[in-house]
Amino acid sequence: MIDSKEASAALADIDDIVQRVKQSQLYELASLAAIWWGVLVFAGNLVTWLWPAWAVHAWIAVDVVGVIGLVGLRMLNPPHHPRGAGFDVRLLLVFLSFFAFGYLCTDVIGHFGPRQLGAFWPLYFMLFYTLAGLWFGYAFVAIGLGISALTLVGFFYIGEAFPLWMAFVNGGGLILGGLWMRRI
Repeated sequence: MIDSKEASAALADIDDIVQRVKQSQLYELASLAAIWWGVLVFAGNLVTWLWPAWAVHAWIAVDVVGVIGLVGLRMLNPPHHPRGAGFDVRLLLVFLSFFAFGYLCTDVIGHFGPRQLGAFWPLYFMLFYTLAGLWFGYAFVAIGLGISALTLVGFFYIGEAFPLWMAFVNGGGLILGGLWMRRI
């Protein structure tokens, strides 16, 4: 028979293990999403640098393929609770709201040029990475702040090669961040 202190300690150990498993599952899915978006963003920035006339079409394709891929990842990796099976329309609504607000800021209110768009979208995405990190773990904060800082360095100090810079900073940063989260 165990006393109440031993039982309490055992329950605390179990709770700690449960929290670590949840974190590792979250990091696993988030790492796949980061790598997915990293590859797409790298390609989008390369198209922007090499063929600027095709940039608008490339970024529409990146966004559409990226969202479809994330929905697919979510459906292949449902949450581990009874409601987890199936498609959750809230995920699609999050993306629609996210892109609608970004479009409102950049095209309706701001009328951003190509360089401003090249900085705004990574900073906007990384804001949410950083905010997510306040709840889900320091890897998100590190990735968000790191990519944001390097984006600003490129915006202010890199000339014509800014899209190439962003291919490596944003796309490469997401890929490296995703690989790092797989090892944590």
